[in-house]
Amino acid sequence: MDSQTIVAPMTPAGVSAVAALRVSGPKVREVVRALFGEKRAAALEPRMANLGCARDPQSGKLIDSLLYIFFEGPNSYTGEDVLELYPHGNPLIVRDLLQAIRGLDGVRLAEPGEFTRRAFLNGKMDLTQAESVADVIHSANRAELENAHRLLGGALSKKIAALASQVKDISARLELDVDFAEEEADPDFAGWEARFVAVRESIQQVLNSFHGKASLSRLPLAVLYGAPNAGKSSLVNALLGEDRVLVSNVPGTTRDFVEVRLFLPGGEIRLVDTAGIAAQATDELDALSQKKSREILEEADMKILVVDGCSQECHSRDGELASRHSREGENLRMSAFADMTNNADLVVYSKSDLCASPIPDGGLSVSSKTGEGLAELRQAMNASLFKQSADAEDLWITSEREKACLEDALAGIDRALALLRNNPAVELLAFEMQVVRRALQSITGEISSEDILQSIFAGFCIGK
Repeated sequence: MDSQTIVAPMTPAGVSAVAALRVSGPKVREVVRALFGEKRAAALEPRMANLGCARDPQSGKLIDSLLYIFFEGPNSYTGEDVLELYPHGNPLIVRDLLQAIRGLDGVRLAEPGEFTRRAFLNGKMDLTQAESVADVIHSANRAELENAHRLLGGALSKKIAALASQVKDISARLELDVDFAEEEADPDFAGWEARFVAVRESIQQVLNSFHGKASLSRLPLAVLYGAPNAGKSSLVNALLGEDRVLVSNVPGTTRDFVEVRLFLPGGEIRLVDTAGIAAQATDELDALSQKKSREILEEADMKILVVDGCSQECHSRDGELASRHSREGENLRMSAFADMTNNADLVVYSKSDLCASPIPDGGLSVSSKTGEGLAELRQAMNASLFKQSADAEDLWITSEREKACLEDALAGIDRALALLRNNPAVELLAFEMQVVRRALQSITGEISSEDILQSIFAGFCIGK
């Protein structure tokens, strides 16, 4: 492992109240001495927050008055001596601090993921936990974040370790039979198939839990649609709590669909306000706008029909949602829109502050002006877009590398089962179980190569 001391910012570039930098390696105490002076370095105590004035080691010029904390190895994130600095979040201060620290002999800028890589190499975490650090940072919703925390806490590591131990016990018995093959009669394989099948089922169970990062990183899409001037744009602004979308009493104000980000209890979603769908397009641009509205609806995870609560349809007392939808389609004279109406995941009746009309079962009355019904709408969207797992302790894997290792292990156990049933040569069985064991050990990094480590940590951000 590289013996140089590394430094990098832990917070993104830009202005903030506070920034954070991390230094790790054998020169940490010298960094403290260079920035804060000999007396501060001599009085350094682990895990104690200190306020000090950091000065440029060359010019003596004040860089900033800041907090710093020293973590003595091996009781630190990387297992080495670590210094964390918390200056004011002015990019000029962060740059000056980095330059001052990097100017010291034996100190360089960290590579992407190098702090976590050192943590792995120093035994602070295994490879599955190291990979889950990135998942914790980049999780797009609460379910993903909770899963990432379970992985970081070692839930998958424990499963894999138990499986690897089980396979190791089988391998040890098989290899013992190989060693004494010339001295004893043919090995007794009675009961071995059940043990092999149990291992296979456990591997398959973990493999079935794989969720690709591409699908996980996709934010759920909710689309508001309906007739012109139904109140869609006002509803978007009310949900966001700000005037993000242009609103006007003139029908057809929204010409193109407008996409915004909305935070719900379960996570972030994409919320789209579409151009109104009318009986007939007023011009070529309007026709194109309506076409784009229908196209984005095809991609929606949740379709929300917005109906003007003051329209003629909302004064009916029959209370039948299907009939309401049918009349909406008749008024618009668009069979395609009628089909989309019937396929709506939720029907929202707007402008309840102006027209307090009865609404059909399954509908939701809202007012963008007073806020009535907005909390219920948020709850309905959250329940639809972030469905809770029946088992809160379920976990899934997201790493393609871990998936490939599990597939190698599964292929090995399948070959071993075929041998056991058709040609139970103990030497071949022992070899296949070694393959299975190595594949499982590769998941946690007990067996790993430099190329694998490089590919994993190259995708991390600098400073982690």
